[in-house]
Amino acid sequence: MVDHDRWVAGINAAAAVLEHEAHSVREVMVEARARNPRLIELAELARAQGIAVNRVGPEALDRMADGVRHQGIVVRCVAARGLDENDLDALIENADRPLLLVLDGVQDPHNLGACLRSAAAAGVTAVVLPKDRSAPVNATVRKTSAGAADRIPVVRVTNLARTLEALKQAGVWLVGLAGEAEASLYAMDFTGAVGIVMGGEGEGLRRLTRERCDFLARIPMPGEMESLNVSVATGISLFEAVRQRQR
Repeated sequence: MVDHDRWVAGINAAAAVLEHEAHSVREVMVEARARNPRLIELAELARAQGIAVNRVGPEALDRMADGVRHQGIVVRCVAARGLDENDLDALIENADRPLLLVLDGVQDPHNLGACLRSAAAAGVTAVVLPKDRSAPVNATVRKTSAGAADRIPVVRVTNLARTLEALKQAGVWLVGLAGEAEASLYAMDFTGAVGIVMGGEGEGLRRLTRERCDFLARIPMPGEMESLNVSVATGISLFEAVRQRQR
């Protein structure tokens, strides 16, 4: 694989790229014997935009998809420039009411992809990830996110605790989700500049991350389960913010 390319596998992820980022697409690879109408439609969409479409065997697609279920299509794109902490100020300044999602160590690519998909649907300003404790934004993440991973700003930071302090200095209130918190998620005010901070699988929020949150809140669960998958909890939290901000 070429270092400065990214590979997007799967029908939904490929469709998202062709519909929203066609300028970044180098070529589209479709399984040679494919009869799926959706694959034929995507190939026609690519050709209509002047993008080369190549018919290849399933073994070649398997190799390019690198273990991701490709469903007969892989798209090769120019890799976007990665964002870091130096980009956050501009993102916040350009947003009317910033809504940030901070993921403290989500290491399962399927969970990360699902979180990014919810973030894109909720219209977040940016998603903040630590460089050293997070799944990479790879083909699995892109496929799970249905292309959202390449449509919203994903900012990787070297020191998450320091970045959280900088966000607070910029006027962003931080709400961390923790199962043992006394306050309910639904008692929080998400109408202003706010960042929702989610912990990783298993251990949740790390101590330094927790200490830098302005508030801790829990999702009320009257049933017998004690916790939710991080991507489910992220979706619930983001759309509570959306509900409040649409009043």
